[in-house]
Amino acid sequence: MSSDGALYLQLAETIARAIRSGTLAAGERVPSVREMARQKGVSLSTVIQAYRSLEDARLIEARPRSGYFVATRGPTLPQPETSHPPVDSREVDVSSLTVQVMRLANDPDYLSFGAACPSAELFSQDRVRRAVTRAAQRHRRSLCHYPIGGGEESLRRAISRHALRMGCELDSRDIVITNGCIEAITLCLRAVTQPGDIVALESPTYFGFLTILENLHLRALEIPTHPQHGMSLDALQLALDTQPVKAVLVVPTLSNPIGSTLSLDDRARLARMVSRHDVPLIEDVLYNDLAEHDHMRCAVKSFDTTGHVMMCGSFSKTVAPGIRLGWVEAGRWQAKVEGLKAATSGAQTAILELAMADLLTQPGTEAGFRQLRATVGARVDEARGIIATTFPTGTRVTDPPGGFILWVELPPAIDSLALFRACRTEHIVLAPGTMFSATDRYRHCIRLGVGGRWDDAYRAGLKRIGEIACQMVATATVGARRRPRDDMSVEPVLAD
Repeated sequence: MSSDGALYLQLAETIARAIRSGTLAAGERVPSVREMARQKGVSLSTVIQAYRSLEDARLIEARPRSGYFVATRGPTLPQPETSHPPVDSREVDVSSLTVQVMRLANDPDYLSFGAACPSAELFSQDRVRRAVTRAAQRHRRSLCHYPIGGGEESLRRAISRHALRMGCELDSRDIVITNGCIEAITLCLRAVTQPGDIVALESPTYFGFLTILENLHLRALEIPTHPQHGMSLDALQLALDTQPVKAVLVVPTLSNPIGSTLSLDDRARLARMVSRHDVPLIEDVLYNDLAEHDHMRCAVKSFDTTGHVMMCGSFSKTVAPGIRLGWVEAGRWQAKVEGLKAATSGAQTAILELAMADLLTQPGTEAGFRQLRATVGARVDEARGIIATTFPTGTRVTDPPGGFILWVELPPAIDSLALFRACRTEHIVLAPGTMFSATDRYRHCIRLGVGGRWDDAYRAGLKRIGEIACQMVATATVGARRRPRDDMSVEPVLAD
């Protein structure tokens, strides 16, 4: 799988460049499928695939009986710049704030932008219910049978087939089913590290990773990360050359919280890098199915020839959030991970595994992914428009190629913890930037999840966050202007 390995991807990228450069303006009609096929000398199916890819990327839109047009997007803001974390590793202590935010994020009395969880309305609840019912009816003995082993064979085969979409040929016998992706990553870290070891990861990074490191007494070495292009491999190379890094933990596709995505060349380079240094790479592919373009879903594991990549995934963001199942293929550490899993939590509930296998192999699964991508993509665009019009001047926001998470960089005068507390009094919850680093950085940043409920109340809630942030900037500005005058008024008293 490569960006130039498929004709439809070449065509889609050509049109995308024309749109982003302004050659094709918003609202302008795109050539019809037949016209484009004739112009480029390709098949109709190639053009259809290219146009579908551009629709998923929200670059073009189909209008009934009119054809395709360049999509109109709302006002935009610049994206944050590459992060600059400290060059040394740090102990981790973020659990107290994380617990508080997640407790409020799951409180129905709050408008929640604090969690990166999709709402039930984004999925076919009847489809999931029928799959669970079928599994219980067809395999009723499983309800009274104690599960042992790495997971139901049907689910492991389904995951193996699903991995082909990411360019990976996995032996189903090497796949271990886990209690969600977090357990898969925890098992991998336990297999390759000891307390006090250094783990390199993106900065900012998912707070769940930091919580795992904290509980395992591991040190976090944060690597500079670009909001579009992902972890700096040059900086990672320097870290591997100069520090005793024992593992690398990365989300190459739609990293949480900034939504960055590594290029294919960087994925191949990363696989070679960890192999050369004999360091395990733990790859989280949780969000791959939400990426707008096929080539973005290609895993680093697909470039791994030495077994140094440990691949972890789940379907909690894309198929059935309530079925808490994850999986891992741990490469050369497979036996150790399998042993740790058996000793730690044993096997999962067979009925749920059988239901998930059913869901993954049903016709229309890929169409469901496309619909989910389109729905959350439109929601992210709308949220970015609200941020652009209601948040303070100087705000920056990411423009991720998929997913439902936005990273917002506010003016330096704003403390995200103070913003969190102010919003909490109005029953609105967000995630302060300090949750996503083992350092005290990102105090003026917040993460907003827009995968939950999305209605007028939530739109108003997002606008209210912007209004509160504007008030904080205004207060800080007035305070800065008054301070010299206040100092002058105090001087005579001191002199007396």
